[in-house]
Amino acid sequence: MKKFLFILFAIAPLLGYAQQTLTLETCYALAEENYPLAKQKTLLEEKLNSEIKILEKEKLPKLHLNAQATYQSDVIEFPLNLPNTNIQPPNKDQYRATIDANQLIYNGGNIAATTRLKTAELATQQQQVAVNLYTLKSRINQNYFSVLLFQEQEKLLLSKMEQLGARLKEASTGVKYGAVLPASEQLLKAELLKLEQQLSQITFDREKALKSLSILISQNLDNDISLIDPNTLVALEIDSQRPELALFNLQETQLESSKEVISKSNYPKLLGFAQAGYGNPGLNMLDNSFQDFYMLGLKLNWNIFDWGKTKEKKQAVNISKEIVSTEKETFLLNNKMQLKDAESDINKYEAMLYKDTEIIELREKVLQATTSQLQNGAITSSEYITELNKLYEAKIDQQLRTIQLSLAKANYKVIKGE
Repeated sequence: MKKFLFILFAIAPLLGYAQQTLTLETCYALAEENYPLAKQKTLLEEKLNSEIKILEKEKLPKLHLNAQATYQSDVIEFPLNLPNTNIQPPNKDQYRATIDANQLIYNGGNIAATTRLKTAELATQQQQVAVNLYTLKSRINQNYFSVLLFQEQEKLLLSKMEQLGARLKEASTGVKYGAVLPASEQLLKAELLKLEQQLSQITFDREKALKSLSILISQNLDNDISLIDPNTLVALEIDSQRPELALFNLQETQLESSKEVISKSNYPKLLGFAQAGYGNPGLNMLDNSFQDFYMLGLKLNWNIFDWGKTKEKKQAVNISKEIVSTEKETFLLNNKMQLKDAESDINKYEAMLYKDTEIIELREKVLQATTSQLQNGAITSSEYITELNKLYEAKIDQQLRTIQLSLAKANYKVIKGE
């Protein structure tokens, strides 16, 4: 119920036009809930329930119906004739139909141990699904921040077009009254057309990235939806919480459970059995007639010597546990390296953004002076466009590094498993 409410609140921003916004955490939640692989968790649980039911049925009596008709080349005969007796040998054609029942009484707890193993296998398989779903976060990050970058670049281009449009309007007025040469107006128009072309390309690139994101989270996203910069907070001191670590632990638990099943397989098994039948001859082989009969008893089965197979099987399990342990150590080592790289990227973009702010402040001052010079006819439109482009190149660089910083932080959290 809590998970359902979380998803409901997560997709609430997608339900109305006035709320057409999307967050990164919402994308994670939607992907985990709707990605086809997520269905495996429920399917695996249903599979376990079926397997446990099968194991429980091992405790129920087993009934077998058997029937046979035979003809044999020879039968038992008495070599001596006893006085006052007439013992007929059995018929060479014999018939028998029986119902056999076997009831497990004791098997050393093998069924319970196997049930625990199946439960451990389910936990491992479900965690493997969680690991596979977790890898989607990196793909979501790439598409999400690509859309976000194009979204912010679109805003910058529109702002640049607005400024250029204002200069074009002033130039058109100047041309009308003969104060400005027509070439200046034409140059501004050409630059404005170029910006419109760039805006069209960004729009298409954004739609492409948005479609990829839509597929990952199984949601139809409108082109006018707005993505929110997550402003991710990174906690460097927290230990790794990746789902792979839980998977390694569950694999070790599963292997330990398999050792218990191996041990239980050599315990003695006690069964009760019953047989009821009808045949010729019956249990009395000297009575050549159809008879009904029955038999009751107990049967013990105990493999007291298996030539060391159990020991070797347990040794194989121990080696498998060592393999899992080495995989865990390797993962932690690689994870540590990835965290160091991500941390380095974060520091790099933060340092570069600090300089970007200073560069933009200086470029804005230069453009203010250039705009005044253009309005007074002291410089040409070409010189103005050059300074305008330099300012917006600096702003685009700043926006790119801002998105790269947010992406680096989001990737850092994914690498760390937060």
